[in-house]
Amino acid sequence: MAQANETRARLAQAFDLPFEAFTIVIIKVTGDQIIDRPLKEIGGKGLFTREIEEALLSGEIDIAVHSMKDMPTLQPGGLLLDTYLPREDVRDAFVSRNAAGLADLPQGATVGSSSLRRRAQVKARRPDLNVVEFRGNVQTRLKKLDNGVATATFLAMAGLNRLKMDDVPHHGISADDMLPAIAQGAIGIERRTDDSRAAQMLEAIHDAETGYRLAAERSLLLALDGSCETPIAGLAELEGGNLRLRGEILREDGTRVLSDDMTGPIADGAQMGREMAAKLLERAGPGFFD
Repeated sequence: MAQANETRARLAQAFDLPFEAFTIVIIKVTGDQIIDRPLKEIGGKGLFTREIEEALLSGEIDIAVHSMKDMPTLQPGGLLLDTYLPREDVRDAFVSRNAAGLADLPQGATVGSSSLRRRAQVKARRPDLNVVEFRGNVQTRLKKLDNGVATATFLAMAGLNRLKMDDVPHHGISADDMLPAIAQGAIGIERRTDDSRAAQMLEAIHDAETGYRLAAERSLLLALDGSCETPIAGLAELEGGNLRLRGEILREDGTRVLSDDMTGPIADGAQMGREMAAKLLERAGPGFFD
């Protein structure tokens, strides 16, 4: 809802229209309804998009607002994802009532996360910790911490910032210490390919810098065949006239971590993503994600 409201506000401002000119339709997706099982057991990334995209294709809605880190790399026929809002803080947040960071947790402490990427990164850094499945919204996860289900968990800084949840005990983790998920902190807006009115309106709020960054990151993800079942991290940043792309793949148990770092022209971001994926997969060898 915070992301939908931000999109509506930007459109209203861009075209000098009242908020009432835009109707927000709430669609409950499978990924939010089933919270007692790991995502990989019930279908992966499409769980957060399927019902919304069906509504878009049927004409029930005109545009769809998504968290880009939840988006599959390919869209259904007839749909296009080419509009991005300015990106929020990309970092992960370490959340705990009684520890300042991963290094401060005692031996054998329990850490909860629903993200395979975060869980693998934690196991790689602290193999002594007990890492458990941990799903639900922010309030649910905080309640689980209070009930002793886990000592710590992780959230996206972007979500905490958008929800203005400064009261949540958290510490931002540098991307140098914990590379974030592909497209973390980015909002994408999907439309029908034949809807010229939506295309014209969305062009007015598109952030080109975010578009360049996500072109590189999502190209890396696509070439790695990434899903909710594969621990993959990646981040593209613009530095002067160049784009720096960092990527990381991990075994689920954290026993192997492979990373790469490339810099090149901004326009070559998608090609850099493909090249990095090929290099990582060659180094990984067959069965790396098994």
